[in-house]
Amino acid sequence: MTQNREQKKRLDYLLKEFKEDSVQYKDLEIKDNYNDKRMALRSLMNIRMPQHMSDDVLKVQDDFLKEEAKEKGIIKLADIPTVKKQERLSIWQGDITRLEVGAIVNAANSQMLGCFVPCHRCIDNAIHSAAGIQLREECNHIMIQRRLKYGKNYEEPVGTATLTKAYNLPCEYVIHTVGPIVYSRLNDVLCQDLRNCYENVLKCCVKNNIKSVAFCCISTGEFHFPNDRAAEIAVETVTDFLKKNSNCMERIIFNVFKDNDLEIYENVLKQLSF
Repeated sequence: MTQNREQKKRLDYLLKEFKEDSVQYKDLEIKDNYNDKRMALRSLMNIRMPQHMSDDVLKVQDDFLKEEAKEKGIIKLADIPTVKKQERLSIWQGDITRLEVGAIVNAANSQMLGCFVPCHRCIDNAIHSAAGIQLREECNHIMIQRRLKYGKNYEEPVGTATLTKAYNLPCEYVIHTVGPIVYSRLNDVLCQDLRNCYENVLKCCVKNNIKSVAFCCISTGEFHFPNDRAAEIAVETVTDFLKKNSNCMERIIFNVFKDNDLEIYENVLKQLSF
């Protein structure tokens, strides 16, 4: 990825401001090259608790992230091919933060504030990092309201769907859902919990007139749900929903990152009769 002079200026400015914002990292030493500086900025964004940031800094952050999105390459809905015999389903392999669709789905944790591990490779971290710090702030506001309603120990239940703005992502919205965690053996309860994630996200889309949505591989990876069974549940739930709500959604995308998941989804979809 090439970096123009303006992006370098923005990065230096943001590093200075975010270091000063986090007092304990004010004297953080960073190597004088673009990649190390960029990783440092992402790390500072990841660890930052939701709190006020000046409009001037947010403006520069937004310009920086929007330009970065353009450099990565924005994928429009029309550029994503559909599955043979099913014009409303797609599989797309790549970075979900590049998709210019109605909404992308974030596999959130029960705290709903994003991933605080610097530069972690989870989808939660990737989405918050590309959206900007305003996304964590909005999620925090939502959780404050829910704790006032349900109690101070409230955590987001598995299977719900929460809508937020997308900020500097090319999509219009982000829908956050907490997937089930498989600690030992897979069981029917966990499978139903995963179905609820997909179904409630789709209901959220219908409620908010969102016509296209890209699902990540919810609960796989860090949450240890078997990839093949997760794909089966995802495809079954989505296709059942489309049969019952034929005119509500224009496109549903199964976003995958690994070659293994691409092969799994392709095989699952081949076995379905549309």
